[in-house]
Amino acid sequence: MSVPLLKIGVVLSTMAMITNWMSQTLPSLVGLNTTRLSAASGGTLDRSTGVLPTNPEESWQVYSSAQDSEGRCICTVVAPQQTMCSRDARTKQLRQLLEKVQNMSQSIEVLDRRTQRDLQYVEKMENQMKGLESKFKQVEESHKQHLARQFKAIKTKMDELRPLIPVLEEYKADAKLVLQFKEEVQNLTSVLNELQEEIGAYDYDELQSRVSNLEERLRACMQKLACGKLTGISDPVTVKTSGSRFGSWMTDPLAPEGDNRVWYMDGYHNNRFVREYKSMVDFMNTDNFTSHRLPHPWSGTGQVVYNGSIYFNKFQSHIIIRFDLKTETILKTRSLDYAGYNNMYHYAWGGHSDIDLMVDENGLWAVYATNQNAGNIVISKLDPVSLQILQTWNTSYPKRSAGEAFIICGTLYVTNGYSGGTKVHYAYQTNASTYEYIDIPFQNKYSHISMLDYNPKDRALYAWNNGHQTLYNVTLFHVIRSDEL
Repeated sequence: MSVPLLKIGVVLSTMAMITNWMSQTLPSLVGLNTTRLSAASGGTLDRSTGVLPTNPEESWQVYSSAQDSEGRCICTVVAPQQTMCSRDARTKQLRQLLEKVQNMSQSIEVLDRRTQRDLQYVEKMENQMKGLESKFKQVEESHKQHLARQFKAIKTKMDELRPLIPVLEEYKADAKLVLQFKEEVQNLTSVLNELQEEIGAYDYDELQSRVSNLEERLRACMQKLACGKLTGISDPVTVKTSGSRFGSWMTDPLAPEGDNRVWYMDGYHNNRFVREYKSMVDFMNTDNFTSHRLPHPWSGTGQVVYNGSIYFNKFQSHIIIRFDLKTETILKTRSLDYAGYNNMYHYAWGGHSDIDLMVDENGLWAVYATNQNAGNIVISKLDPVSLQILQTWNTSYPKRSAGEAFIICGTLYVTNGYSGGTKVHYAYQTNASTYEYIDIPFQNKYSHISMLDYNPKDRALYAWNNGHQTLYNVTLFHVIRSDEL
């Protein structure tokens, strides 16, 4: 108990002792403990121990006396008046003391009530102080935990940035290489200027060879700069909300300058109508479109538009069709041998997504699964004209476990799901026939992705997310080495 409570307890104990002392001492002060009036067993008055007042009116009086036949004395006694105590000085003193005691008792009672009230107040304050102490401890612990979380977050960021140090060093070397290209171009420009003044000073064929060589090296440099390893995906930008839960939309990465048409295909089966919008602005703001009717319904959402043609999987088959959108004719059909179809090896969300066609900086691809590869993902590079398989890679990743997939610079990236929390966590590099598990956050804003494709021209991911057409920017790291040029 706290110090205020101990003080109150001492006060109450002292008051109790005072009251007890007064109850035991007051009678002795007025002589009540020495005066006793009792009757003898024979009916006579016993005066041996009684103390009677001197005034006969205030004492017992003999009214008459006689003797019985046996010689015993018989007395008639008159009792004193009932008011004799009021004329007794000690009785007055006793009454005065009793009044004082009553006054003191009332004071003690008032003090007790106040003390009890103060005690309740102190107990309440004690509880409040304990509560404040507990809250201060919680705030202190929360502050420590917050600092620990901040430190952990900073450490995690540092761990993420540390591998980029050698990449930045490579970029420094790349910058020097670009400066070398710039110096060579300036030298060639100077030579050409001099050649205009003095024809024949240099061998034309040798000069042409130097220009061609530099042009090839610059083209290779630009191609390397366009490709890289995926390191980040931005938050989505919602372009439009339309259509059903499943579908696909895209632009042509090989479309000529000024051709910004958008292609839109709602649903994943039993549909053969493709919408054409004149531009992204028209697609976002209007419903003005041109409709193209395909010769066969498509299957899944893995269609692509590439160099003026749409490539799609014919419904309930492993046949791939190349359809020219300008002439509206079939240019080529080919069976993708051993590929599962009709929901045999679909993505995790279903929807007849057995065969997924993709494009990247290197051309046209097909992603599917076969019995021969135990239902795991197979990647095939296709000739965009003949649809022949140029090369195939067998992975160990189950197709049914993949949420969606896309290809960037020859690397297949796979998401771990299609609904709820999603991330890119598997990558297969076709240029090295190797794979790795990664962890790239991917915001699944509308909780159901049924189409995800990369456009190398826009360097963006096109997605169909639960009836919303969205775009994601991607971040790529690329390293140029001088021995590759």
